[in-house]
Amino acid sequence: MSRKFVDKLGRLNPFGSRCKELPKALPVHSSQRLVRVFVEGYEDVAFWRGVFDRFTNPYLRFEISVPSREDLPKGKKVLMGMIPRSSDELILCVDSDFDFLFADRTEQSREVNNARYMFHTYAYATENYLCYAPSLHNVCVRATKNDTRIFDFERFMADYSRIIYPLFLWYAYSAQQESEHIFTLADFRASVRLNFLEIEHNGLRTLAWLRRNVARRDQALRERHAEMIEPKRAFAEKLFRRGVTPENTYLFMHGHTLMDNVVIVLLNTVCEKLRELSIAKITASSKKGVALKNEMSNYTNSLRSIRDVLLDNENYTDCFLFRRLQCDIERYLLSVLGEKRMPLTCGSFPDGRDGRAEGLCSGGRLLPAAFAAAARQVVVHEPRGLQEGVADRRSEEFESSLFHVPAHCVRFG
Repeated sequence: MSRKFVDKLGRLNPFGSRCKELPKALPVHSSQRLVRVFVEGYEDVAFWRGVFDRFTNPYLRFEISVPSREDLPKGKKVLMGMIPRSSDELILCVDSDFDFLFADRTEQSREVNNARYMFHTYAYATENYLCYAPSLHNVCVRATKNDTRIFDFERFMADYSRIIYPLFLWYAYSAQQESEHIFTLADFRASVRLNFLEIEHNGLRTLAWLRRNVARRDQALRERHAEMIEPKRAFAEKLFRRGVTPENTYLFMHGHTLMDNVVIVLLNTVCEKLRELSIAKITASSKKGVALKNEMSNYTNSLRSIRDVLLDNENYTDCFLFRRLQCDIERYLLSVLGEKRMPLTCGSFPDGRDGRAEGLCSGGRLLPAAFAAAARQVVVHEPRGLQEGVADRRSEEFESSLFHVPAHCVRFG
């Protein structure tokens, strides 16, 4: 290989140069332990960083990265192969896919659900959180700098979920039976994708078009696989107990299909209309000539890529599945930190912050902020069932399709 070519490669990839000194990670504070958190891919680092940021504490420092091996492996299978090595200081974080819904009925779901140091999303993937319906208006505002509400994302996604629910059951059930050829991911994607959005009447015509497509495919599957109809109905009941309802199906469907073939279509259309509104308001103003041109430039320069804003979205923390993930991490922290009691001053963080100023004091005990917040976040729709479960202490968790409360999150006055 010629020297000239080697020099060119060095310029294109400076990290490959042996002579270039790379920066070193800052040392861990003497009062902290380093916890390595491995995720499936580079696109997952930001999501899980946001998750663990809610559990900042004086004792552990979380470092999020893809697995640190020379062959740069990535993906869920790689992390599952690391389960035997996982520990207090080596945590694995993955997309749930269908493993949470399958509830130990497949070998992989048993392995994922029972791994002590593996956290999973409960939603199908991180993309499902990014596309959390109550947060989508905010995505439009950040992208267009226009806060006018011209579309009800929550209502549309509930309607969309109800329509695709029958096909979701076909796809999920065939996946559990390991007979995905019955209704493949490609078939599912083609059946539930949105090719257009008409904003009028909150997408009524778009939903009607989708309903016709779904009905045709559902009827064809029923005729071709009549023997699966009854087992699929029982399967739907099991999914309901895991939190799946016709109205929230989008949280459990294939994440990339949801983002690329549904939500991006919605956002592109809505944001285009919002930009038109803003431009019309500017052109209708009293400004003329250079002043008008400058105003228009100021606005257009403030616009952001819709996809970039969506990927930065973190307004999903009130999702019931995310709260369940938070409770799993709280359990881990309680098992690692134990009942550490601190003086009423709560000591201080390694960077000098006072624990009391961070709201981490509770009866002389220093806890991560999310610990105290967890009890306030719980929403119970069936209080009688919860009271009975608490009264006789039958299990650590109280679960139904409407709530899931780990016992340590329940606080008695």
